[in-house]
This record gives sequence, structure tokens and C-alpha cells, in this order.
Amino acid sequence: MSAVAPRGDAASLMDAIYRRQRHIYDASRKFYLLGRDGLIAELDPPAGASILEIGCGTGRNLIAIARRYPGCKCHGLDVSEAMLETARASVARAGLESRIRLMQADATDFDPQALFGRAGFDRIVISYALSMIPPWQGVVAEALRRLAAGGSLHIVDFGDQAGLPNAFKAVLRRWLGLFHVTPRDDLPGVSETLALENGFAVASRPLYGGYAVQARLTRPAL
Repeated sequence: MSAVAPRGDAASLMDAIYRRQRHIYDASRKFYLLGRDGLIAELDPPAGASILEIGCGTGRNLIAIARRYPGCKCHGLDVSEAMLETARASVARAGLESRIRLMQADATDFDPQALFGRAGFDRIVISYALSMIPPWQGVVAEALRRLAAGGSLHIVDFGDQAGLPNAFKAVLRRWLGLFHVTPRDDLPGVSETLALENGFAVASRPLYGGYAVQARLTRPAL
């Protein structure tokens, strides 16, 4: 797969899903994509840090990150050109075109040097994207490869809902399935395995009774 010409089936599927939804995405998703703002608040990037969001969608998170951390350089990639069209418009309205760079790429195989002119990033964010990517473990592994020394990968996504009533969990999962969303119940375990294999520190925790899960993987400083 090429970093600048994403695999056609993934891009086509995401464009088909979001071609119309993108216009109401932010207004509707704020009610159930929980934990995004908490993740942003905990990024704690160093001055002048580079931040990448994988699966940046409409640009909502990147705009919030750029506003909260004005000294940082922000980058976003998404496989869906339809979503990127909305993201570019949102970034322009926010007056942040000089601070946020957006590119189309497949999250499972991308070249940050070709896309953004840099080899790695101080912070990488993946927010509610892994649950829509079948080879999601590969995305986490790829993100870890793109971290600068001392950098960290921050993930939030649907959790295993272990602390929620079974009836609610069943309905939620059927509903998510309509949007090609599959909660990654083993995200904490996979994160721990990848961290140990690469010598990274890892921390994860459930949010809202397991409705969501948050993970942070940190690369050692040189």
C-alpha cells in the first residue's frame, strides 16, 4: 500500500460511509464518542512538539489540540477523502491552516517523511478509529514505529463494556455494527504485548464502566 495512494477498498468504504454523515458527524458523535477531550487534556506535549492524529476524520480533535497547545505542530491523516474535505473546511474556518497539515493515507502503512517531511512525532493520537479498521493491531504497531524518542501514543476507543448491563451492551454492539464499528475488547492486552515487545511503557484504563477504553504507550527517551 502506498502512503499517498491508499488501498482502494478501504478508502472507498470510508467514503461511502461518511460522504453524507460527515455533515452531521461532529454534532451527533459528541454524545457517544466519550473520552476524547480527556485524552487531549492529558497529551502534555513539550514546547514545539509535533502531534499526529491517525484517522483524523473531520478535524475536530486536531482543531481542539491546536487551540489547547498553540506552540505545537499538528498533522492529520485519514483514508477518506470525503472526511478530509470536511476537515480542510473546518480547519480553514478555525483559521488554523498554517498550524494543521492534512494528508490522505492508509493508517496501516504510511510514510511520514513523504507525507509531512518528518520521520516521527512526539505525540500520536488515535481516537475511535481502531474500531473501524480490521487490521487494527497493525495500525498500533505502525504508530509505535513513528514515535520520536520519549514520545507517546494515546488511544481512546470503544471498550468491552464489562461494567455495563448486558442488555445495554448487546444493543450498543448491534447499533455500532450498523456503522461497521467493532469494539476492540483486547485493546489493553494487545497494547501491553506490543509495548513489551518494543520496550515501551504502557498504561490503560476503562472509562465509564468499560464503555470506552484509554491507553497510552510511551517510547523511552534516548
